[in-house]
Amino acid sequence: MQTNTAIAADYHEEGRNSAQLTVSGTVTDETGVPLLGVSVLEKGTQNGTTTDFEGNYSLQVSSSDAVLEFSYLGMKTVSRTVDNNATINVKMAEDNQSLDEVVVVGYGTQSRRSVTTSVAKVSAEDFNQGVVTSPLNLIQGKIPGLAITQPGGNNPNSSASFQIRGVTSVTGDRSPLIVIDGIPGGNLDLLQPNDIESFDILKDGAAAAIYGTRGNNGVILITTKTGKAGKTTFDYSTYLSRDFVRNRPEFLSASEYRGLIDRGIVSPNNDLGYSTDIYDELLDKSNLSQYHNFVASGGSENGNYRVSLYMSELDGIAKENSRKEYGFRASFNQSTADKKFHFQGSFTINLNDANLLGGGDFGLVSEWNPTAPIYAPYSVEQGTPLYNEGRYGYYQPQNGYNPFSQYENRINKRDQVTFSGDAKVSYEVIEGMTIAVFGSYQRNSWNDRYYRSTRDWSQYNEGSSYNGTAYARKGNHVSYTRTFEPTLNYTKSIDDHSFEMLGGYSYQYTTTEEYSMDNSGFTTDAFEDWNFGSGNAITDDSLPPINLGSLKDDNTLIAFFSRLNYSYLDRYFLQASIRYEGSSRFGVNNKWGSFPAVSAGWLISDEEFMENMDFLSNLKLRVGYGITGNQGIPNYRSMIILGTGGKYPVFDESGTPVYYQTYGPNRNPNPDLKWERKKEWNIGLDFGLLQNRITGSIDVYDRKTEDLLYDYAVSQPSYIHRNLYTNVGVLKNSGVELALSFAVMNKEDFSWNMDFVGNYQKNELASLSNDLYTAEEIRGGNIGNPGNLGDAIRNKEGQSIGNFYGKKFAGFTDNGEWLFYKADGSVGRTDEMTEEDNVVLGNGFPNFNASLSNTFKYKNFDLTLFFRGKFDYDILNTLDLFYGNPTLLPGNVLSSAVDNIGKITEAPQYSDYYLEKGDFVRLDNVTLGYNFKMGSNSPFSSLRLYVNARNVFTITGYSGQDPEVSDTGLYPGIEGIYDGSDGRKYYPRTTTLTTGINIQF
Repeated sequence: MQTNTAIAADYHEEGRNSAQLTVSGTVTDETGVPLLGVSVLEKGTQNGTTTDFEGNYSLQVSSSDAVLEFSYLGMKTVSRTVDNNATINVKMAEDNQSLDEVVVVGYGTQSRRSVTTSVAKVSAEDFNQGVVTSPLNLIQGKIPGLAITQPGGNNPNSSASFQIRGVTSVTGDRSPLIVIDGIPGGNLDLLQPNDIESFDILKDGAAAAIYGTRGNNGVILITTKTGKAGKTTFDYSTYLSRDFVRNRPEFLSASEYRGLIDRGIVSPNNDLGYSTDIYDELLDKSNLSQYHNFVASGGSENGNYRVSLYMSELDGIAKENSRKEYGFRASFNQSTADKKFHFQGSFTINLNDANLLGGGDFGLVSEWNPTAPIYAPYSVEQGTPLYNEGRYGYYQPQNGYNPFSQYENRINKRDQVTFSGDAKVSYEVIEGMTIAVFGSYQRNSWNDRYYRSTRDWSQYNEGSSYNGTAYARKGNHVSYTRTFEPTLNYTKSIDDHSFEMLGGYSYQYTTTEEYSMDNSGFTTDAFEDWNFGSGNAITDDSLPPINLGSLKDDNTLIAFFSRLNYSYLDRYFLQASIRYEGSSRFGVNNKWGSFPAVSAGWLISDEEFMENMDFLSNLKLRVGYGITGNQGIPNYRSMIILGTGGKYPVFDESGTPVYYQTYGPNRNPNPDLKWERKKEWNIGLDFGLLQNRITGSIDVYDRKTEDLLYDYAVSQPSYIHRNLYTNVGVLKNSGVELALSFAVMNKEDFSWNMDFVGNYQKNELASLSNDLYTAEEIRGGNIGNPGNLGDAIRNKEGQSIGNFYGKKFAGFTDNGEWLFYKADGSVGRTDEMTEEDNVVLGNGFPNFNASLSNTFKYKNFDLTLFFRGKFDYDILNTLDLFYGNPTLLPGNVLSSAVDNIGKITEAPQYSDYYLEKGDFVRLDNVTLGYNFKMGSNSPFSSLRLYVNARNVFTITGYSGQDPEVSDTGLYPGIEGIYDGSDGRKYYPRTTTLTTGINIQF
């Protein structure tokens, strides 16, 4: 390599004029971190240099007209005219639109230029800002085809629900595989927003097949930040935030309720003499969340490190609902001087304390009589103004409960510790050939404690079986995963041909241990749940029996995998991979399976016939096909496992009985049980227009999941039990995805960039039966009480997933009684309807999803406006169904129910009367920031202040609480119901206001 001195000497020999001058300066990234090794070249010559450890450079140039070009891998090249300036400082920006952008794929990386599959990337600078309760909220709305919802609202203890390209299974796992820094099955609890560098999403089968039996639902690869070469830097980030209820249900106030009493609609004895807004009382209006993160990082040419400490306190909008987290993440990388041997490692720990007591009461207490008190004296004498059986200062209605009494007299907490450690050693054996060994260990444990005191209504009321004693329950969970993955990678270029070959072995073992116990009969609250042996239920048969439980299960996954990447002229690309994998979860006849994939790409814009098409700067065609699997089912489903039966006496010689526990099989075995297999085609087009001022991609996919797993009814005998878990059905998904970026304006002091993503998708449960096993439909989405109205959704053969199925509304009689359409076209009353009269009423899956982000920068200010929307789907308005009916009086009802007095005289009935269009557009995120200019004497290298608002406003025709209901899984579109929970346990959606500061020094 020619040295800078030699270059300068050569330049002198060419004869430089007397106008030579020396230019020096510093080169940094956008955050002010010095960049080591930036190439600084006088344009049109060989005269150049590189920046040193501090990002400094010095170069003698030919004249004041000279142009300096600053280039660095992954950064946009910068040109500056000298123009008699002795000092030129440069700030370089990342080149995210470049074909040389590096994307993470399974077991490696690729340049964007050579990618042949459907892979999407979101880097830290494009993350959603503000408070997030799940790391995936950072990219909500950023990736076409990736659905992310927060079915638990803004509950700090809820997790996000997410899926890629729709539903792929009816009983197996439907969530994408999470891979964090190479660890498959990574735990999202270990991630903090400030520690994440990027998300890379493998969406199609050809990209995900390298992960075999875990790739059916796509793969989300998360890369955390590492140190950078240069001087040591320290970063501190903090924010404070408050939640505000954005939209609350309009229940009758105390004055409105008394108005119904005055009208004779409600009996006067229901006026209990108080005025209570129970919803308002449940809100923690002083909620305040905070976050602190301190980072130290640095490195040299051969190594780097990064250490991150954080603390967060998330205070929910509900009382007795919070989460505190503390954590530590450290990573380091070290290479030998010749760069042949490399060692990297990281370890992370997260400790969190969750208060789970509050948050689920907003719907359950909505019918609370608004004239009832929260606190009241004990009074059970007949004829007194207020009949109150609560003995300890709380009003206790006879047919209901008081959440504030529970908050006072109960404990429900979880203490959790999550740990992850990994290390990777690699060695370049010969030029182009690297052998690497990766290992990781993850451990997740928590302790749950639950306690109801002697003063709790459930313990002492007249019908309680606890006889006024306290109840306690404890449980713990421990799970860990060990991963070991050696790989061999070889790259070789021969003339215009380039090859990259990967081979590897993967071993992953996971085990879970759990223990739980409960007891009652505690006559004092002095020990709470810390003296289990003092509970009298151990010996007192009049108390509920105690429960003890424990379990341990495990599974092993072993795989061999290989991938070949080939390119010709850096224009034609081919990729082929195969994974041969075995899982202990499946039957002895189907332990192993093969998962192949092939894809190809053609960089059309590099062809000679494209040279005159100046408006088209990039055009690449991608085609891929891949087969993936799904082993995301419980352990041991293929095997007979023993369960307990009765206890029977065996008499000894003296006639004394000895009781023995009996055991027997509690499941039918299936030695042919195997994984579900998804076959997927993907055709994509990447493009750039007007010198990449407009860039984007469009993907069209078609996928078919075969051998769906489901429990089928079987005959007895020959089977022991009624059901057999086996492979039968077929599920189809197809869709179109579009991503666009547009640099609208880029002036010296002002820039405006727009990003749009959108997708259309449809699905079909093609079959659920064969010649041996039959199932016509899968029901779910139970509406619950009041009325016990059954399941809202039926997934039937030949129809779309998520269909609402029930009675079709035909009006009311003159007396306010329900009328519905029958199958023969006639109209019938409620008691005249039969199963055959039910029809498809709508569908809860949004067919269209879209988002639009606008980023403005003016001098030191930046502003981001982020809109999201979902379209063409229906919502079952459970709030109106439960509380919009006047027959529920004298319980509290919605204000709208008053308008239905006389119009509706029968109890609620599930029908399309309560279905509404869910389409909405939401201003989801607004961020305004200011970046201060730091002087040479400032102790800080960068300082940024920002304010953020999330969930600002929503445009929708939906009349319920929030149109963004759960839209993943088999039972979408039911407000408040997710994962089989009670539809009345909804958590309020909130608007979150945040102010924060980021400092680097």
